[in-house]
Amino acid sequence: MTPPVNTTRSPLNATRSNENLLTDNPELYEARFPDADRLAGRWAEDCLRRHDAGARVLDIGCGTGRDAAHLHAAGRTVVAADLSEAMLAYARTHHRGPDYVRADLRDFDLHEDPVDTVVCLDSALLYCHTNAELDGFLASCRRSLTPGGLLVAEMRNGAFFLGRTELLDAPAVNGFTWQGTAYTSTTTLSVDRTAQLLRRTRIWTADDGSPPHEQRSAWRLLFPQELRHVLAAHGFEVLDLHDGPGPRTEPAWQEGAGPGERTDQDRLHLVARLTRHD
Repeated sequence: MTPPVNTTRSPLNATRSNENLLTDNPELYEARFPDADRLAGRWAEDCLRRHDAGARVLDIGCGTGRDAAHLHAAGRTVVAADLSEAMLAYARTHHRGPDYVRADLRDFDLHEDPVDTVVCLDSALLYCHTNAELDGFLASCRRSLTPGGLLVAEMRNGAFFLGRTELLDAPAVNGFTWQGTAYTSTTTLSVDRTAQLLRRTRIWTADDGSPPHEQRSAWRLLFPQELRHVLAAHGFEVLDLHDGPGPRTEPAWQEGAGPGERTDQDRLHLVARLTRHD
């Protein structure tokens, strides 16, 4: 018997060279990074409750909207922003509740009423590659927050790469199946010490005959004390800064788990309060 033919056009064919395959294909993103338990959203909500945050939240760099929708379901009034039109269109359909708007996290002014918390998850903050972009992000947060408002962020930890190479020594290979097609991503990380960036090259292949797709991106490597310094310069007091447990740590965060005390593993988890509003 001849197997059925998969007539769905592969995203590998539709994506131009060096474009972000996952950003342009939100369903593929959620297939590659499933979060059925909404760990990231639950962790963020736990931070908000622990620090007695108000109801209004801005989720900046919201992606597919899963975390924003969880915060909305928890009773928050949520504005969720992203630079990708594809992500926003998907979020409005699949994760309803928040008010989705387009914005660049490196410099945004949503002309909304001030919010009580800015949430920035999954290393989105690290797309601020330069000091000027990081200043732009924090100045935008300061404009958006009420006095005493919170910044809650989760990201890669630059300190992890000081003398440690386990994430650099060999490519990471991951596979998953989406709409009947098996995809494989081969990701190579390298440290650009001059630019203080973690550069990422990812090669995508699929078993449907699509040509391989190469994608390049980078994250800023921020160190804990550097992060404390720049936050203080923008009027924030750090309340929590630790490497876990969190939604992407091993072991992962669980309900009732408080913040840790170390900052040397792969992830950083931040809660900071705006104490100077000028």
